[in-house]
Amino acid sequence: MTAGSPQSRSMPRVLDPVVAIDPDRPALVVGGATTTYGELESAVRRAAAGLRSRGVGPGWRIALVDDASLLSVATLLGATRLGAACALMNPRLTAGEMAELVAVAGAAPVGVASAAYAGTLRQAGDIEVLGEESLLGPAGGHVGNGGGEDGDPDCGPEAQADPEAQADPEAQAEAVVLFTSGTTGTPKAVPFTHGLMGPRIAAFSPTVDLRPAVALMSVPLVHVGGMLGLMVQLGKGATSVVLTRFDAGRWLELVERHRVQTCFLVPTMLHRILEHPDFPRRDLSSLTSISYGAAPAPVDLVRRALASLPHVTFSNTFGQTETMGSITALLPGDYGTDKMASVGRPLPGVEVRVVDPVTAEELPTGQVGELWVRTEASVIPDAQRDDPDLPAGWLRTGDMVSIDEEGYLWPAGRLSDTINRGGEKFAPAEIETILRQHPAVGDVAVTGVPDPEMGSRVGAAVVAREPVTGEELRDFCRGRIANFKLPERFAFVDEVPYNDFGKVSRAQLRALFTDPPS
Repeated sequence: MTAGSPQSRSMPRVLDPVVAIDPDRPALVVGGATTTYGELESAVRRAAAGLRSRGVGPGWRIALVDDASLLSVATLLGATRLGAACALMNPRLTAGEMAELVAVAGAAPVGVASAAYAGTLRQAGDIEVLGEESLLGPAGGHVGNGGGEDGDPDCGPEAQADPEAQADPEAQAEAVVLFTSGTTGTPKAVPFTHGLMGPRIAAFSPTVDLRPAVALMSVPLVHVGGMLGLMVQLGKGATSVVLTRFDAGRWLELVERHRVQTCFLVPTMLHRILEHPDFPRRDLSSLTSISYGAAPAPVDLVRRALASLPHVTFSNTFGQTETMGSITALLPGDYGTDKMASVGRPLPGVEVRVVDPVTAEELPTGQVGELWVRTEASVIPDAQRDDPDLPAGWLRTGDMVSIDEEGYLWPAGRLSDTINRGGEKFAPAEIETILRQHPAVGDVAVTGVPDPEMGSRVGAAVVAREPVTGEELRDFCRGRIANFKLPERFAFVDEVPYNDFGKVSRAQLRALFTDPPS
């Protein structure tokens, strides 16, 4: 069936088509509890009513601190029905880090957090923190698997109220606020308007599936892939099984138990899944497609995944928070070709340039430079709006890439990660690619280590599968990369420091080489 009018693809009304035809269809599975679409709609109404009772209205930004849950999803959607927007804050942050986000977002004096994170949000600012009881009623208002006492999922007066729903929100009104990952500095707020969110949801979920798919949500709600992916799945009428915090063994268990068909992963997750001892023993026959992105994927990892899951189609997406996720895609037909180490070609409606980051001059095919992007979905930071070198509508991504004659983009790391050793500049990814070819290396991350003589030295954090020395790894690299790129310092670790977004935590990585031993 069709999804209905464009209005039904907006965040405030994204549940409407499924609730109208199949309210008993499972929408969310969190921690073993199942919530149907009808029950989720009831929870959204309760959350909206609870927020409105605290004065929340158009233009408010509500700090939301929780994992993907009934509370967080209901609040996220309920706020949009009041013309407000939730600012999604990583629940793993400290109170000090969260206080930065509260300030950056200009958050309202009312916020929402589950019991596990309410104390942190209270410490982060002068905020009245609402939780499950305040917004959803006793025991979080969960009526999963059968509704309330009389089986009616709309039990309670709050559920009957539909507070001033913005059925057709203004295109420029904010729908949700995300934050950049902050791996190199203070995170920045990235607001997405209804004019951006509605068309994106409609593009990926134009119809409600008659046979609901089962998707596994493995990335955090605060990640653009998590938030947008969930909205798309709700628009399709899919069942979203939530993995609150990634664990490879748990991922394998959930795929088998719930017969999961599709999932988005970051390469780090895919690596850990393939390495897990339970991988050969789990029934993963339900899987049909896996997309991955958010960080570069080593081509050896991709080849291994293709060989280990031959019945699954893979696709690689490339983008960032400011571009509302994907701007390029490596499609299933590209696998098995010489393009597998690329991130594919730009999606329809996306324009790209590769420029010299210093001169802003466009570079010829094959040369590495900074990627500039222009797309209707991009959110241009204020700092770039006044950039005289940047034409209107273009975004400096900070990603270093090259582009080949067929339009495929080849990632070369982040501009901010570039190592400058004695005036020679190069990307950590170059050394990481070589080190991963050594049979003793399970995982690796490379960074520049501050040095008074050379500016930077090359440091490599290595997860070893078997005993190996730094000198052996250095000798392995010799002749495969230029001598000035050879790793000079090694740290052997149990795991590379990654953040919740699956990206290397550069601050923690550098600390391995610069902090004195404890």
